[in-house]
Amino acid sequence: MAWMLPALVGLSALGTWLARAYALRRQLVDQPGERRSHSVATPRGGGIAIVVVVLLAAGGVAASGGSDPASVGLLAAFAGGLAMVALAGLVDDHRPLSPWLRLGVHALAAGWFAIVLWLEGAAPAAAVTTFLAIVVLVNVWNFMDGIDGIAATQAVLVGAGLAVGLDGAWSLLAAALTAAALGFLPYNLPRARIFMGDVGSGAIGFALAALGGVFTAGAGPRGGLLLLVPLSAFLVDAGLTLLRRVVRGERWWTPHVQHAYQGWARRVGHVRVTAAYAGWTAAGLLLAFACRDVDLVFILLGGLGWYTSAAVAWWWLQRRDRSRGEPKTE
Repeated sequence: MAWMLPALVGLSALGTWLARAYALRRQLVDQPGERRSHSVATPRGGGIAIVVVVLLAAGGVAASGGSDPASVGLLAAFAGGLAMVALAGLVDDHRPLSPWLRLGVHALAAGWFAIVLWLEGAAPAAAVTTFLAIVVLVNVWNFMDGIDGIAATQAVLVGAGLAVGLDGAWSLLAAALTAAALGFLPYNLPRARIFMGDVGSGAIGFALAALGGVFTAGAGPRGGLLLLVPLSAFLVDAGLTLLRRVVRGERWWTPHVQHAYQGWARRVGHVRVTAAYAGWTAAGLLLAFACRDVDLVFILLGGLGWYTSAAVAWWWLQRRDRSRGEPKTE
């Protein structure tokens, strides 16, 4: 199936073009505003192409009989959970849904995959961690999809890392996700002609977390800790920004432009920030692969240092943003 990856890139690009035409016809357009990071009206929902490509890849794996070491049940939970999250996002892209309803769908999809993963022999701790990771990453990718190219480039990098780290069918699915994000990227960078929307960001978060759960189930705690390293840019920015909003008593579930990447993009532009976040994640991938055979205690210490560095960078960027005037919040 590896030879089909260029075709998947092309299919994703074609699907994104069709999604853009549909969004323009249906007036599914995000308008500029004080809680958005763009200045031009832009159609949304292009991430449906990523979803379709990954689901087709999952179907192809199942139909070819190449699902070993992926069981049919776990493959079905992956495809079904991905479709559930994507459908909730697709509806929300057309008309706003309650955030609590969407969170409920995310939890159901996460529970389905985590339970099947456990039934397939994963340790209970790995299944619980996978459940939490899915709920978290679905929402983190949504929070962090706020400037041109950032969510798609991170999907490409983390997906590629998982494709190398996983085996068999799961490696192919991670590669398909990478190819799908690559096909979407030219429409979103250097200047967005369409946004991926909730349909795409949520589905990417689900796919990466589910694939990461499979990786962790096989590699153990060491694998899970190493996987956290390339995810650090998104997890730290989303996590610390959310924590600050909660502490301030703000309506933390509402849209805003308070993330570090958003303030930085206002100063230097979207492309530079997306490139910087990509550079950090690429360095994290190299570090994770270099530490595969390192003792667990040193992985813990190194990970703590890495996340501390990311937190300091977040604080510094937020401090610079505050010195230039903070955006209006609720």
